[in-house]
Amino acid sequence: MIATRLLTSAPAGLAAAVLFAMPFSPAFAQEASAPVAEPSTPHTFTANVSLVSDYRYRGISQTNLRPAIQGGFDYSHASGFYVGNWNSSISWLEDADSSVSSPVEMDFYGGFRNTFKLSDLEFNYDVGVLEYYYPGGYTTTRPYTTELYAGIGYGPVFLKYSHAVTNLFGIDDSKNSYYVDLSANVPLNVWGLTFNAHVGYQGVAHHSDASYTDWKLGLTKDLGKGFSLAVAYVDTNAKASFYTSANRGRYLGKAAAWASITKTF
Repeated sequence: MIATRLLTSAPAGLAAAVLFAMPFSPAFAQEASAPVAEPSTPHTFTANVSLVSDYRYRGISQTNLRPAIQGGFDYSHASGFYVGNWNSSISWLEDADSSVSSPVEMDFYGGFRNTFKLSDLEFNYDVGVLEYYYPGGYTTTRPYTTELYAGIGYGPVFLKYSHAVTNLFGIDDSKNSYYVDLSANVPLNVWGLTFNAHVGYQGVAHHSDASYTDWKLGLTKDLGKGFSLAVAYVDTNAKASFYTSANRGRYLGKAAAWASITKTF
């Protein structure tokens, strides 16, 4: 699974979305007279591919308000350990500087997630590290970014904090920038729909004009056989003076209807 990144007036890059595959439970031993079931594996491998109407990362378009193709791979262990890779087509780097050739974002992440109980209430948590990598040719500062993250959730609500231990997507003197994300995914128990809501705040260190809030309201539909369809309304209060494409002249934080179709394997 997914950050703001800018070179001069170009917008932030992506972030990645990380899928969580629930670990399998060991099979129980059968009666002595019955065949013994093979224990289920503690290892889970998944993959996903998506077509989206616009690659929006923390509310900011990474593809100049145009479609993108995305996909990734994940491994998780029953203990809670996981690693993965997620990729997307992008244009924001070339839109900011025509001398740059970097049409792909590659995210690499790893961490640990599990559950715990407190006064009979079950919470879930997730901690890890995420590296944003942009292969290609550069004549300017490379926008590679590393973030540490930690989150805690209860029921359908999850609160996550991400902290950049490097400069943020090529912005000078932006180390220790952060992003706070509050999300809710509520099954509606009708037509296979899930209601999605999100609000986030991107704080960019030493660049108050680059800091902003983004929000989203949407629905996800389970189509069966690993397919899902999502639609949403996305918006930000990002300043046009900072988040307008230098070469294209488009404001990348504008309100928009958004859609995606995803296949999970």
